[in-house]
Amino acid sequence: MARKLAVIGAGLMGSGIAQVSAQAGWDVTLRDVTDGALARGRSGIEASYEKFVAKGKLDAAAAEQALARITTTTDLDAAADADIVVEAVFEKIEIKREIFQELDKLVREDTVLASNTSAIPITKIAAATSRPERVVGAHFFSPVPMMQLCELVRGYKTTDETLTTAREFAESVGKTCIVVNRDVAGFVTTRLISALVVEAAKLYESGVATAEDIDTACKLGFGHAMGPLATADLTGVDILLHATENIYTESQDEKFAPPELMRRMVDAGDIGRKSGQGFYEH
Repeated sequence: MARKLAVIGAGLMGSGIAQVSAQAGWDVTLRDVTDGALARGRSGIEASYEKFVAKGKLDAAAAEQALARITTTTDLDAAADADIVVEAVFEKIEIKREIFQELDKLVREDTVLASNTSAIPITKIAAATSRPERVVGAHFFSPVPMMQLCELVRGYKTTDETLTTAREFAESVGKTCIVVNRDVAGFVTTRLISALVVEAAKLYESGVATAEDIDTACKLGFGHAMGPLATADLTGVDILLHATENIYTESQDEKFAPPELMRRMVDAGDIGRKSGQGFYEH
């Protein structure tokens, strides 16, 4: 019997998770609140499959079969029979808690509820449910079809069984997992990139060096595939601002306090590639 996955949120992350899961044989229900968001998500999946086919990395028939495994809906009730639900909505704890509270009433007792949050402690999200032991962090990376890592986060009450189920799911869609055993805000990866982006932005803000030279230093000096400011533009300056604010609020560690420049960029709408302007012009 086919494994069933529900993905909540049809943005770049949610549609990417749906894409790799359908390609791996999962029956996927992709849910968002508007038909427009779902149409954009499905269109992005189709375009991505087409690119893989054109490059010879995916058979055309396999791409067609994978696309047929994805059902889109605005009805949250459609997640009721899922084996695993992955939430991938905007990084606001109020929204996530509301979704998990509703899912808790809908899904089976043995269903694993996972959040793709990059910074919010899983325990805070799990507390909105009556089954915190079945809630886990499953932090994928963008673009999901290209990035191999999945960061699994154990909440305060997450069981070994839940963590194992989440790992088996992530590995089944081709990801390599790391496990975060203590539920600190930002986990491992977001804390590392946030600290680097904050310091890089401060260096740029104070005129120490250009964005290009700061990124070149990280690429050639440390072997990074992409510099921190280019990463901020790719991820979204707004997304990283929210992440650093979440970590700073939880930890009160000054190295995570976002510089004024990042706040003003977000205020102005200069949030990176998706707006055409960030630390770089796109």
